[in-house]
Amino acid sequence: MTVGALVLYVVALVVLFGVRSWVQRRRTGSAGFHGISGTPAEAGWWGGVLFVAAIVLGLAGPLLAVADVVPTDPPLVVRVAGLVLALAGFAVTLAAQTGMGESWRIGVDPGERTELVTTGVFAHVRNPIFTAMVVAQVGVVLMVPTWVSALALAALVVAVQLQVRAVEEPYLRAVHGDAYGAYSAQTGRFLPGIG
Repeated sequence: MTVGALVLYVVALVVLFGVRSWVQRRRTGSAGFHGISGTPAEAGWWGGVLFVAAIVLGLAGPLLAVADVVPTDPPLVVRVAGLVLALAGFAVTLAAQTGMGESWRIGVDPGERTELVTTGVFAHVRNPIFTAMVVAQVGVVLMVPTWVSALALAALVVAVQLQVRAVEEPYLRAVHGDAYGAYSAQTGRFLPGIG
């Protein structure tokens, strides 16, 4: 199952970031990747750094397990539950990215204006991509329960909170004003009806 976790994680990275950025570039002329912005004195910068750390650690967990550097041997039912969560999380991430259309971005460019997406899964949750990524990482932790995979999950959760609260929500409020206020009053931040 550790090899399966590693293969799944690599395929997800290629599809969710590589292929998705390539598609975005073909559609809009921009890969949609704005990277880490700001300075270490800003929460958004830390969100970006922790997001990159989460991705690297998320890959390192299964890689270290495959190399037998860190031991893992969860019960089969835990591994299968992890596989189901990881597959579902990665699938919903891709579906939500696709649902954003030309508005999909990684990071925020304050000078850029995109449409406010409020349809599909975004009609229920404001940040379904982040929610699905966390679910996928929980699945990876269950498949490969190492301290490295758990650290990746912790870094991802903190990164998502910082990115959403310190960067994306202020940007969306500034760009979309009352429309974003009305939308956020009707949808949950990460789960339907919550936040």
